[in-house]
Amino acid sequence: MDAETVNPMNLLDTLNRPLRDLRISVTDRCNFRCVYCMPKEVFGPDYQFLHRDMVLTFEEITRLARIFAGFGVRKIRLTGGEPLVRKDFPKLVEMLAQIPDLDLTMTTNGALLPRFADELKKAGLKRVTVSLDSLDNEIFKAMNDVDFPVEKVLEGMDAAKAAGLEPIKVNMVVKRGVNESSILPMARFFREKRYILRFIEYMDVGHTNGWRMDDVVPAKEIVNIIGREFPLEPADPNYRGEVAERWSYKDGGGEIGVIASVTQAFCRDCHRARLSAEGKLYTCLFAVKGHDFRELLRNGASDEEISHKIESVWSKRADRYSEIRSENTVPLPKVEMSHIGG
Repeated sequence: MDAETVNPMNLLDTLNRPLRDLRISVTDRCNFRCVYCMPKEVFGPDYQFLHRDMVLTFEEITRLARIFAGFGVRKIRLTGGEPLVRKDFPKLVEMLAQIPDLDLTMTTNGALLPRFADELKKAGLKRVTVSLDSLDNEIFKAMNDVDFPVEKVLEGMDAAKAAGLEPIKVNMVVKRGVNESSILPMARFFREKRYILRFIEYMDVGHTNGWRMDDVVPAKEIVNIIGREFPLEPADPNYRGEVAERWSYKDGGGEIGVIASVTQAFCRDCHRARLSAEGKLYTCLFAVKGHDFRELLRNGASDEEISHKIESVWSKRADRYSEIRSENTVPLPKVEMSHIGG
């Protein structure tokens, strides 16, 4: 595909997938050490995080976001690491919120939400997704590995609700032998809270979490566990390319979602790109290689030149890792989830 002839709003990859969703990692640092993302034995006190000069500035992030919006991106999710550990983070939200027709959201572990929720809402953030893997403190502390209690995360959710950052979504990564006993208690609790709980199959992102297929609790099993107590029925997606399969409680008590990238791959309708903290663009969560945009930004490239680079990368995109996952693909040196966001 010739970049000179592409209509940005009609930019498609090799599988005819448009570009609609951009996830931006604002830092590779986090205040948790979750075992499936930043295990302490790898990300310990001697781990070398990115030097601040290597991380994109707020101005650089905003410039790229505006250019991506010109290609039809309508949703930007700010991630990390943990985005709220980035100094002056609400200022970035304020800058991005000036881009028209943008659904601006954030994924967080919730630890710092009580401090920042009101400021984030005033800055223009629309809503938040909070990660929580169990209501059982023993299990949750074992998973976050920094002895952080459930109650503090719930305080963060309540602060977000009070600030108007709704609807609040809760992400639970389910790992067999670790927290599958928490599936039903989580469903009961957040059904009462009217927060949207989403269960995520444990994925082989990166190469430090020791992933095995035996550790995966399939989405179908999760739905069956909940459905025995609270009958469920399938719900239509909110938009094309939504990764969570939605299920509504038959009695009208809200909904849950399951993200089944291992057992029910959704690659063929994936519209996401990911920008890492140091400005590399990844076209798949399981990518082994990124495309450097920081160099373009800092070497004086024009918006047109950056646009051509985006066109070149996306038009060649053929990623469908989850559809072709095998013994040969799992060991590939994929980028770590903490580096590009989940």
